[in-house]
Amino acid sequence: MDLSKQDLQHIASETLAHYEARAEPFWLGTRDHDVSQNIAALLRFIEGPAPFQILDFGCGPGRDLKAFADMGHHATGLEGAPRFAAMARQHSGCEVLEQSFLALDLPASRFDGVFANAALFHVPSQELPRVLQALFDTLKPGGVLFSSNPRGQGQEGWQAGRYGVYHELAGWQAYLQAAGFVELLHYYRPEGLPREQQPWLASVWRKPMV
Repeated sequence: MDLSKQDLQHIASETLAHYEARAEPFWLGTRDHDVSQNIAALLRFIEGPAPFQILDFGCGPGRDLKAFADMGHHATGLEGAPRFAAMARQHSGCEVLEQSFLALDLPASRFDGVFANAALFHVPSQELPRVLQALFDTLKPGGVLFSSNPRGQGQEGWQAGRYGVYHELAGWQAYLQAAGFVELLHYYRPEGLPREQQPWLASVWRKPMV
């Protein structure tokens, strides 16, 4: 797929507008979701003494951002939808960087962990290597990236007003490995169900020390 600069701008603006227009219903529908398994998967592999510097990538209204802060970590959010960013600041009391996924400006070697829960699938596959490089660079050596995405067979395009890429495991692994990450763990969610009833692929990756 060959997307132009204008295509990418349209993808970003329309997907963000979708969330911006539905900020309150989205919050009401997701604020009680239990993603403790995912949070634990990230924190399990971060080495060194806590508290950790955590970037919640695509933090939405701030549910998980607040969870990290309540655990005593130094949590920073990143969100492209202005209403979500404002809600996240109010809900969590944390700093929230207001940035599009396709126009990242992140500090180098800042974070011990990046938590990308239901976020990276919005990045067009053409741009994913660049975005993963930005996340790799913002992690400290030895830092950990968590991602969870709705899985598929590599389908890409618009669905219900949002742009998404629905990766299967081998394809997702290839992208992360090409970016320099080392796989630590992958699993499917929700727990305890047959695979066909587990629409989410979660994975944990480390940035090597050298």
